[in-house]
Order: sequence, then structure tokens, then C-alpha cells
Amino acid sequence: MDTIIKTDSLKQKDDDFIQVVRYAPLVSIDLIVRNSEDKVLLGLRKNEPAKNTWFVPGGAVQKDEPLSQAFLRVTFNELGRKITRDSARFKGVFEHFYKTNFTGSSDFSTHYIVLAHEIDLDGDIGDLPDDQHRGFKWYTVWDLLRDDAVHDNTKAYFW
Repeated sequence: MDTIIKTDSLKQKDDDFIQVVRYAPLVSIDLIVRNSEDKVLLGLRKNEPAKNTWFVPGGAVQKDEPLSQAFLRVTFNELGRKITRDSARFKGVFEHFYKTNFTGSSDFSTHYIVLAHEIDLDGDIGDLPDDQHRGFKWYTVWDLLRDDAVHDNTKAYFW
């Protein structure tokens, strides 16, 4: 019986999130990660929106979550390391518009208000979490701006 309740509860959360995405913008944090060679870390996205494109790591801010906590969670989930927001450089507010959503459906769009932050990070990218990405690689800004597989919303951080 507990399993049914948990399953119903998860389905309700998914249904609720669908309604949020359908009717409201999401606030997110994107991470412009640079290494000591001034290359930028990009991941090949597994999920919609922006599936199968190279994108900076990032994630949505959750309801009632302070930005400092969201930053720690997003950096841990995306990079496997908790990095504080005060150690990052704020790059600005951006808007991302997608014709699809996390369900893969084109029935409704996704709108993000993105708080972009730049951080410095060196290390092995082979041990990064793979929940959202099929792989990672380092790009020079020159190369990412010219690669058609890099999403335009990522390129906008460097124009």
C-alpha cells in the first residue's frame, strides 16, 4: 500500500511540474565552467529540452530553495562537487525559450530565466555525474561558437 501511495505522490508531482512548465517560466542556474587552459566544459544533453546538443551544466531552482542552496545542489548534481555561489562570478540574466519541454512533447514550450555564473574548475571530467549528459568535453570559445552541435543558448554566453 505504501508503494501505491508513493507512486501516486510521484505522479502528482510530475503532473504539477508539467503545469508549472506549461504556464510559468522556470528559474535556473547555468554554470560556465572554465579550466586553467581557459576552455569551457560542455555536456551532451540526454534530456529535453535541448536534447542531443552540447550545453553548459546547470539546473532549475526549486520552490522555497535559497539561491545559495540551489547553487550547492546544482554544482554537486552536475559536477560532483559542492561549490559555493560566492566563489563564482555572476555573468548575467538570460532567457531561454524552447518549443519542447522535459516530457519531449511539443504540446507546450519551456521558458527559463537563467542566472549564469562562471566558475573555475580543473580535474578529470571522466568522473562527472551522467544523469543529464552522455558525455563531457572541453571546448575553446572559438570552437564552441563554430560548432553546430553546441546549442545557441550556450553560445549566447560568449557573444
